[in-house]
Amino acid sequence: MTAKEKAALAAEQQRASRSSAERVNLGHDTPASGRARAAFSAAQSQIGKPYVRGGTGPSSYDCSSLTSWAYAQADVAIPRTSEAQSGIGTRLTRSQLQVGDLVFFFDDLHHVGLYAGNGQILHAPRSGTVVRYESMDTIGGPFMFGVRV
Repeated sequence: MTAKEKAALAAEQQRASRSSAERVNLGHDTPASGRARAAFSAAQSQIGKPYVRGGTGPSSYDCSSLTSWAYAQADVAIPRTSEAQSGIGTRLTRSQLQVGDLVFFFDDLHHVGLYAGNGQILHAPRSGTVVRYESMDTIGGPFMFGVRV
């Protein structure tokens, strides 16, 4: 891919993320706690940043680095990987989720995001995408459980 094509792709991803952020109805769900609110707010400030496998921010992220970075901004240290993050806090069902809770997908728990309310998550999805909102129902793998930090 040429530099021009890469730039065009990056610009399109940013436009798509901004557009989806403007269209997403997050409802009126309340945060799980003050630190969850702070972590979620920090993650929102990263919308449009590229997904890079192994990226640790603040210029690019993978899924678990976004969540660990966001919670670090709220002065809460959580593990770096999604698998390790799944073992902390209080485990939750989908109906128990509140804004800022961690949400885990796939049997091997290789994907994590932050619950955004109204069935949406804020996450760094995969290569070729950017940090964005997405419906929990379109992740491509099953929701396993949530965790309240």
